[in-house]
This record gives sequence, structure tokens and C-alpha cells, in this order.
Amino acid sequence: MLNDKVKDYQIILASGSPRRQEFFKTLGLDFEIRLKPVIEEYPPRLKHFEISDYLAQLKALPFKNELKAEDILITSDTIVWHNNVALGKPRTEADAFQMIKSLSNTTHEVITSVCFTTKTYEKTLNAITKVTFKELSDDEISYYINTFKPFDKAGAYGIQEWIGLIGVTKIEGSYFNVMGLPTHIVYKTLNAIAEGL
Repeated sequence: MLNDKVKDYQIILASGSPRRQEFFKTLGLDFEIRLKPVIEEYPPRLKHFEISDYLAQLKALPFKNELKAEDILITSDTIVWHNNVALGKPRTEADAFQMIKSLSNTTHEVITSVCFTTKTYEKTLNAITKVTFKELSDDEISYYINTFKPFDKAGAYGIQEWIGLIGVTKIEGSYFNVMGLPTHIVYKTLNAIAEGL
């Protein structure tokens, strides 16, 4: 359906995330994966969605001089926002433990920004989902980290994994956003681009 509309375009997903790649396949899109290394650092003055917006745009920069007229580059970034702090990917088991412990028995926000870049156009959109965890025991947190090794995930957890099954008590907003991609935004924006905005 959507793939027919964008058949004249070359969709490029600049993400090594298997979850994001699987979403694109499920949306029925023909796409190619292109990866370029980016140091994911942002100015400390940025807050909330400004951080993920900035990082999604930053990931597009290395591609800009090589985009062809028919290319649509899609880059994205996900952060967990909690107590006015952005939680990125944990570096160590101790780091992961502290992150999840801080989320226990509280509500946090998961923010994913998606940047759409063509030769003549750039648009960045974001989605915010509120996620509430039950009170997690130290044993539950340690079991999850040791079993699932969530070091590639913002906030040190994947909602689709064991910790989400046993720990998440409430969600407000897009579930898929928490997994790393607000698929409804991708679908709507690609439709708009195909229709000439």
C-alpha cells in the first residue's frame, strides 16, 4: 500500500537497530540500510525532545552531500526522560541497574525523534509515550540485566522483553515508540512526501 506510493523514491534507513529494520519490513517498505558513524553528543543546554531531535538530525548530517533527488533518508533517536534527565544507553551492568532502579515505581517518558531528509527538504517529528513501572525488586532488575543484556537500549530496558511483561503497569501513547520507532509518524510522513507534501 504505502510502498506503491513511494515506489519512485529510494528509502534509506540509517539505523543499525534490528527493531527499526523489522518495523520497516512490517510496514511493507522496500528500503536499504546505510550506516555512518556519528558521535552521539549534544549540547548540555538541550532538554527533553530537543535532545532526540538534535541527535536524529545529527545522524543525517554525514549523508547530506550524497543524497540523490529520489532519496528519502530516515534517521532517528530514542531517549528516556526521567526526573529532568535524559537516560541513554547504559555502559555497564551497574549503570543499567541504576537506570532501571530509578524507573521503578514511577512514570517516565520515552521520546523518539525521526528526521526525514531529502535533497531539498528536512523535517523532524517526535512522539512521547508515558510508561509506568511497578516497584521492581533488586532481584528482578538483576535477573533482567543478566539475562537480556539491555546495553543497546535507552533507559536500559526493552518494553517487549521480560521486564516489560512483568513490570509495566500503564502506558500512555504509542507502544511502538517505546520500542524505538513511532511507526504511525513514519507512515503518515512518507505518505505526505509521496503526495508532494
